[in-house]
Amino acid sequence: MARVVVTGGAGFLGSHLCEALLDRGDEVVALDNLLTGDVANIEHLFARPGFTFVRHDVSTFIWVPGPVDAVLHFASPASPRDYLEMPIQTLKVGSLGTHNSLGLAKAKGARFLLASTSEVYGDPQVHPQHESYWGHVNPVGPRGVYDEAKRFAEAMTMAYHRYHGLDVRIVRIFNTYGPRMRVDDGRVVSNFLVQALQGKPLTVYGDGSQTRSFCYVDDEIRGVLDLLDSDVTGPVNIGNPDEYTVRELAELVLEVTGSSSEIVHEPLPADDPAQRRPDITLARTALGWRPEVDLREGLARTADWFRRTLG
Repeated sequence: MARVVVTGGAGFLGSHLCEALLDRGDEVVALDNLLTGDVANIEHLFARPGFTFVRHDVSTFIWVPGPVDAVLHFASPASPRDYLEMPIQTLKVGSLGTHNSLGLAKAKGARFLLASTSEVYGDPQVHPQHESYWGHVNPVGPRGVYDEAKRFAEAMTMAYHRYHGLDVRIVRIFNTYGPRMRVDDGRVVSNFLVQALQGKPLTVYGDGSQTRSFCYVDDEIRGVLDLLDSDVTGPVNIGNPDEYTVRELAELVLEVTGSSSEIVHEPLPADDPAQRRPDITLARTALGWRPEVDLREGLARTADWFRRTLG
């Protein structure tokens, strides 16, 4: 049994991570300022032994009393709508929040895992994206506040590893979806599912030919824990290599939900990546990980959750 601190523990991914850690017998201290997280995501964990929630902004100094075996830094706005509306907070949690989380891990002699992102690859000129690719990011574009915050966080993490000898892991998370996504978070899967279930037109940006790869949350969390328990520093891509156009995703959502909504098109946002697909060779060979839930099944599970949420 380990004692694990999860920043962003009330968020979409963070809450699933807290639950998985508890399920395997670990104690969990979840930190979240509830800027984009929600207590509703973790309220079912409050009665479980070994779970503690602390409302705290990790962009300020962090201290957790008692021993800590691992610090998993998942705090950050993570959808385009969020980080475009909260650019300064996004930059602060990627820089100051990472620094403070690393400081806690160093003080406790704990392993540190950074939740990075496929956004470090920007609008990639290499396809699929492998971990040795340095990316193609516009640092002054509207998405740069998230992309560069995560790139800085990776650099800070490796600096602590090299200079202080801190035991670190870096996971690069590709588009993940599943229960507990916010209805209004602005990500493409939640947008399409909510629009379809409410009988509204599905909004496709551009002509819909841009591609994405979608990983179901259970697979993503399993990969994160595999990396945490391994001796691989990373970075390691954890995502589903099955690639779909946004138009194909919209059509599959209509099929899964049985919706008769139409598909409408709006202008493409600035710096929107044309393609995104992980090379998971390292995850397969070093961790023995690969995704198991296909997109149709994952969408059906997520649609059921949104139906209950929407009432």
